[in-house]
Amino acid sequence: MNTDTDVTVVGAGPTGLVVAGELARRGRRVTVLDSAPAPFPGPRGNGIQPRTLEVLDPLGVTDRLVALGTFRLPFRQYATDGAVRERDRHPGLEPTPDQPFARPLIIPQWRTTQVLRERLAEFGVTVKQNARVVAVEQDQDGTTAILENRRRLRSRYLVGADGASSTVRNALGVGFLGQTHDEVRMLLAEVELDGLDRDHWHTFDLVGDDGAGFLSLCPMPASPTWALGLRSPDPDIRADEATLHTVVDGIRPRVRLRRIGWSSTWRLNVRMVDRFRVDRVLLAGDAAHVHSPAGGQGLNTGIQDAINLGWKLAAVLDGAEDALLDTYEAERKPVAAAVLGLSSELSRQVLNSGVGGYADRPAALARQGLQLDISYRADPDAPGLRPGDRAPDAPLDNTTLFLLRRQANWTVLAFDGTTEPVHDAQVLDADALDVDGYLRRTYDPVPGERILIRPDGHLGWRGTGAIPATGTTSALGYAAQLSDGSAAPRT
Repeated sequence: MNTDTDVTVVGAGPTGLVVAGELARRGRRVTVLDSAPAPFPGPRGNGIQPRTLEVLDPLGVTDRLVALGTFRLPFRQYATDGAVRERDRHPGLEPTPDQPFARPLIIPQWRTTQVLRERLAEFGVTVKQNARVVAVEQDQDGTTAILENRRRLRSRYLVGADGASSTVRNALGVGFLGQTHDEVRMLLAEVELDGLDRDHWHTFDLVGDDGAGFLSLCPMPASPTWALGLRSPDPDIRADEATLHTVVDGIRPRVRLRRIGWSSTWRLNVRMVDRFRVDRVLLAGDAAHVHSPAGGQGLNTGIQDAINLGWKLAAVLDGAEDALLDTYEAERKPVAAAVLGLSSELSRQVLNSGVGGYADRPAALARQGLQLDISYRADPDAPGLRPGDRAPDAPLDNTTLFLLRRQANWTVLAFDGTTEPVHDAQVLDADALDVDGYLRRTYDPVPGERILIRPDGHLGWRGTGAIPATGTTSALGYAAQLSDGSAAPRT
């Protein structure tokens, strides 16, 4: 079949860029279309969770993101009575050998997008701006994206990562179930200001005739900008320049708003599609699920959609069974539903009690927000590390497991000398590389066991028999449950 490209990605936010990067680094032809004239400049998803940093590592962007962000930014909360309270956003959380990233990384979304675009360019792919898709067609051989200028772009698959108002989703007629609460709103802006230190995330309690609210001012690392969030006691407030100046300039005598780069009014919108795949078209990120911004869950869930989908699309393009793509929805849809519940609960805490409510959230809720416990396992009650679980890091001889995983799609940990070659996988002699028995204690193998780690950093299979062929649903461990719908990914 003659095509212009292997995969068309509609949308150039972090989700679309990561899908494209996963395909491009595996040698697949990919075209990224963005309807906007330039990348979005505003302060949307400004936190990258630890698990997202882990799954992005093989793409080659994690170290760059870490260099441009910060893990430690304590809250400084100013009460209406003049009291000032400081708190660690994540008390007690520190990196460990099996978990190198313990806290969310604060970094503006525009910077994340910039890093992803630069990495994509290293693979020879640039985003096509002002490329608005108005319709999508598909047949048994491929898809066609129809652009506003009437150009038709033919590809074998198409990914809709074009946001909450997705043209791709609407063209497919996919349901987008949920609720929009117009009465629940916040003002969001990217600003520059004087009079506050950049070593804290400043929050100011506000009280008015219509109730309580808060002003949040978070300094963006490696940038002069601040992310502003305003939950006003006035339900009719609007995100105009005069309003923002009045609020910011009035919080303390020396604080002055210097510049407004972008502003918007956010309304609570919680929705999810009823399916992630329609034949050769797949939905990811905000095109498939939209979240509250509380807790930094939306961007991270979208990126993890992209990682899960990217390697599977590349494998199918290389000849793997098409059923592998069905596992994308089977794995990611339950995760997205669980994260929607988490972000909604965090929203209730923030909106009902100010940003301080987010800082005071229960430890279990805070742990869930890090997304380190996301699993695709079939049996949620089985003990130990099972297929579908996150594959932990471990110190190895002069390196780490995560660093070695950068070298191959699939990785086999071979214990007790079971180091026979495996097609399309690197086989590591676990005992020879282990440091002080840490790898063996972490993975707890039975004698002669081999453990297969998937391209997205989850366990695919473990046992003493023949390893399933990579690129098949059998290599995902839980695949036998997919046919009757009983697979139960958990968070």
